[in-house]
Amino acid sequence: MNYQNILTSQKAFFRTQKTKNLKFRKLNLEKLKKLITENEEILYEAIEKDFGKSKFETYITEISFILKDIDYYLKNLNSLSKPKKVKTNLANQFGTSKIYSEPLGCILVIGAWNYPYQLSLSPLIAALAAGNCCILKPSEVAENTMKAMAKLINENFDSDYLTVFEGGIDETTEILKLKFDKIFFTGSTKVGKIVYKAAAENLTPVTLELGGKSPAIVTKNADLDITAKRIVWGKFLNAGQTCVAPDYILAHENIQNELLEKLKFYINKFNYEANSEQYTKIINQKNFNRLVKLINYDKIYIGGNFEENNLYIEPTILQNIDWNDEVMKEEIFGPILPVITFNDFDYILNEILQHEKPLAAYLFSNNSKEKENFTNTLSFGGGCINDVVMHLGNEKLPFGGVGNSGIGSYHGKYGFETFSHQKAILDKKTWGEPDLKYPPYSQNKIKWMKKLL
Repeated sequence: MNYQNILTSQKAFFRTQKTKNLKFRKLNLEKLKKLITENEEILYEAIEKDFGKSKFETYITEISFILKDIDYYLKNLNSLSKPKKVKTNLANQFGTSKIYSEPLGCILVIGAWNYPYQLSLSPLIAALAAGNCCILKPSEVAENTMKAMAKLINENFDSDYLTVFEGGIDETTEILKLKFDKIFFTGSTKVGKIVYKAAAENLTPVTLELGGKSPAIVTKNADLDITAKRIVWGKFLNAGQTCVAPDYILAHENIQNELLEKLKFYINKFNYEANSEQYTKIINQKNFNRLVKLINYDKIYIGGNFEENNLYIEPTILQNIDWNDEVMKEEIFGPILPVITFNDFDYILNEILQHEKPLAAYLFSNNSKEKENFTNTLSFGGGCINDVVMHLGNEKLPFGGVGNSGIGSYHGKYGFETFSHQKAILDKKTWGEPDLKYPPYSQNKIKWMKKLL
C-alpha cells in the first residue's frame, strides 16, 4: 500500500475546507454511529476471537464508550466550535479578541490492543469532531478486531477523509515516516518513545497515552469490604490487561490480613474461571509467558494456576512483596496483584514519589487528611478515591498521563482541544488610535506606556 499517496489525498481533501463544516462533521459522526450499532454483532464476534471476551464486558468497556463519545460531540459540537470571546487589554483598544478552534489537518491514530475498539475509535471520533481527516492504525496484536474495524470503515468512508491501515511493526514503521499534523498513540512507554522519536523528525505534535505502575493505597481508615470488591473488579477486568488497573496494593499493616481475606472472598464470588463470561484470556503466548514468569510461588496468597492451552491465568495475589521483587520492576498488565505493607502513610507517599509517575493512582480511605495528602502529594495522570478505573467513565474529566505515563489528554472537550489549534485573532477598529506607539519616541510617551502596558 502506498501510504504517502493516501496521506497526500487526505491533505488535498482537507484543503477543500469541507471538514470545517459542522454539518459535515455531524453527518459523518452519525454515519459512524449507525455503522457501529448495525454491525454490533460483528464487533462482538471479532473481540471474542481475540480475547474470549463476553458481549456484556465488550459493551460496558468498549461499545458504550464509543457511542457515548459520538453522542457527546453531536450534542456539544456547536458550543465547542464557537469562537470564544476574551477580554481585550487597554493597549489594544479599540478592538475585540477571540479564540478560534481550528482543525489541525491530517491525524494518525495508533490504537492499542487491550481495548481495541475504545482505544482506537474514541480518539478517532474526537479527531473527526474537531474537523480533521484521519488515518487509523489499530493494533495488529488483536488481529480480528483490527480487521473488523478496517472492513467497517474502509467500505463505508472515502479514504480521502477516513481510512484504516492494517499491518504490524513494519507497516507502522513506514507510516511513522510520513508527515502528519498530529499523532495520537496509545500503548506502552517503550513503544511510545519510538513514536515520539519518529514524530520529532517531522516536528509532528503527539499525544501519548502510555502506562505505568498504578498504586492502590488502602489505609486503616478504609471500608475494607467495598475496597476489596472494587479493587477485585477493577484489577481483574479484562484479566488485568487495563492500562489504569491497580498494578499493586499498598496496605496498612493493621488491616492487611482482613483485606487479603476480603480480596479472596470477592475473587471466589466473581467466579473468574477459564472460558467464563466474567473473565478473558491473555491476548497471546508472548504476554502469557511474560506473566507466568512474574508469579513468585513462594509468595502466593491465592491463585497462581494457569492453563497454557487456553492462555488462562488465574487471578493471583502475591503477599510479603517488597520494592525489589521482580513483579515490581515493570507494569504487570495482567491478573497478578502484589501487596506491599506499610505503617506510615506519609512515608509511603514519599516512597511512591521515588518511582516514575503512574497513569493512575487510587486511595481507599475515609480520612479527609489522608485524601488531601494523597491528592496534593502524588503526581499521576488521574485516579479515584474509594474506587478504581471509574474516572474514565466521566467525559467531563480529562484522561491522560504525566511524565513517563503520557503526554496530553482526551475525552469530552479535552479530546476536541487535543485535535484543534487555538487560533488567536485581534480585530482592531481603524479609528481612535493614539500615536503613542509610533516614532518619534519621548519621555512623555514612555510615561504613558507605563500606565497602559
